[in-house]
Amino acid sequence: MVVLVTAFDAFGGEALNASWEALKQLPEEIQGNIIVKRQLPTVFHRSFSELKAHIEEHKPDIVLSLGQAAGRRGISIERVAINVDDARIPDNDGQQPIDETIVDNGPSAYFSTLPIKAMSAEINTLGIEASISNTAGTFVCNHIMFSLLHYACVQELDYRGGFIHIPCIKEQVVDKPQLPYMDLTDVVKGLEAAIRAACTATIDIKAVGGRLD
Repeated sequence: MVVLVTAFDAFGGEALNASWEALKQLPEEIQGNIIVKRQLPTVFHRSFSELKAHIEEHKPDIVLSLGQAAGRRGISIERVAINVDDARIPDNDGQQPIDETIVDNGPSAYFSTLPIKAMSAEINTLGIEASISNTAGTFVCNHIMFSLLHYACVQELDYRGGFIHIPCIKEQVVDKPQLPYMDLTDVVKGLEAAIRAACTATIDIKAVGGRLD
């Protein structure tokens, strides 16, 4: 299988993006599955234009996008993306859409087509914190998840797709002691486990995954 994994560049005045730092550390192959690693700009619409080109070039079986979620403690596997851009801060091109649809006349939301609970459970077996998230936000992370799932739907492509948010890494919180973080080595191990599960689980597992927050 070919697994296309993307991550974003730094944004919001930060020097690093934990998702890209983690992606760079992933191996080129996981259990015989080829891992194609690409960086995307933290920019509405342009991010998907670049992702679309990577999809067309590599014809992946799985498309997994990664992003950073400052304030979260563990790895968050996203369940759903919604059809709205509502930016708290500008993207890296200075755009700050407010309450704009990603795809006009598109569906309200798309659900991940990856085995999200199997992926979370596989990470947990390593003693690394992971859970299902029911909101990917309304910034570029949600935008790219919605877009990659919409593209698969309208183009009738058979890749499975989804999104994972990871917390900050230690290097990012030296001057922000109030922010939780995860060691980069644990993030990488967790992502490898998630990819293994995504490649092997033909159907998702039934397990408790609901949240009150």
